[in-house]
Amino acid sequence: MMKKIILSILLIITGAVIGISWKANKDAKERCENKIRNELISSKVAGEKESTKDSVNFNANNSNSSNLSPINIIQQYEKGVVSLFKKSSTSVVFITTSSYKQDYWSRNVYEIPVGSGSGFIWDKAGHIITNYHVIKGVDKAEVTLSDHTSWPATLVGVAKEKDIAVLKIDAPKEKLISIKEGRSDNLVVGQFVMAIGNPFGLDQTLTTGVISALGREIQSQAQIPIRDIIQIDAAINPGNSGGPLLDSSGRLIGVNAAIYSPSGASAGIGFAIPVNVVKWVVSDIIKYGEVRRPVLGVGMMPDYRAKDYGVKSGVVISYVFPDSPSEKSGLHGTTKNKLGDIILKINNDKIDNSNDLVLSLEKYKPGETIKLTIQRDSDQFEVNLELGASN
Repeated sequence: MMKKIILSILLIITGAVIGISWKANKDAKERCENKIRNELISSKVAGEKESTKDSVNFNANNSNSSNLSPINIIQQYEKGVVSLFKKSSTSVVFITTSSYKQDYWSRNVYEIPVGSGSGFIWDKAGHIITNYHVIKGVDKAEVTLSDHTSWPATLVGVAKEKDIAVLKIDAPKEKLISIKEGRSDNLVVGQFVMAIGNPFGLDQTLTTGVISALGREIQSQAQIPIRDIIQIDAAINPGNSGGPLLDSSGRLIGVNAAIYSPSGASAGIGFAIPVNVVKWVVSDIIKYGEVRRPVLGVGMMPDYRAKDYGVKSGVVISYVFPDSPSEKSGLHGTTKNKLGDIILKINNDKIDNSNDLVLSLEKYKPGETIKLTIQRDSDQFEVNLELGASN
């Protein structure tokens, strides 16, 4: 009996101890949870205060950025480029070319796609500017406008030595939105540029970059150098040829013409023909169907032949055309027994070879008077000459 009483007392005591321990643990757990909860609340409040402080400082420095999320801030920064593209892309066209081939056996004539390129609207008359190499050797060209309407194009004229061609389409004037012309004589390295075109046939493609260098030289389709070329790092790929190069105001500063790349794709080195050259070339083609150049009225001896005669610098006159400016100025051509006059300078431009002479004459118009420095035998003298026209 005594044992039962003792066992009961021990069970009661054990139960009490366990109950007290459980209650203590529960209270400790609640205190810990409450502490953690309070710390989190305090941290959140402090974070919100700091965030509000930062927001106030940001807004103080950026008054136009109030209540903007990060993505909206990016959009604000990009807004200018987006606006320029929307405005300028309506003037950029997609050019597809094809040729006609006759089947050897059936004698049927087929139209074969040749390639594609870019171009842009020049005026309300429907003139389209592109590169000469885009339409070289083709029988047919079609121009697709930004609204995806397509128009057959006729060739107005080309300037191979400048890689420029002018096409014409008969589209409604409201569809013909031209690009505002800029200048290329005041460009600087580092200036922002934007190129729009159709690389690999992907129409209305935008690339951006900067002017990497000025005064570059590339070879034209006529194997005459094109000087003062603009070098850019905006991506230029096959199909971009003929598209416009724009400045940060959306003004035309060049025509994208070529890339330098071992692979044939963009390597960050692109070239554009400066707009100052494009303007006078295009105006002549539209007016005359060709570029009207000033001429001296002489035939030039090839440079390699001149070297055979010991001529190290200058252009040797091979023959003089009758009734030409050169004949009127008394210049002499080469005869069987005597070397002709050697042109050493045009005004202040030193003439080392025939390319120098051609490029120097481009600065002048028919009818202008220039001063030639001539070497005849061992004598040097100057001659004033009124330039004629190429036609």
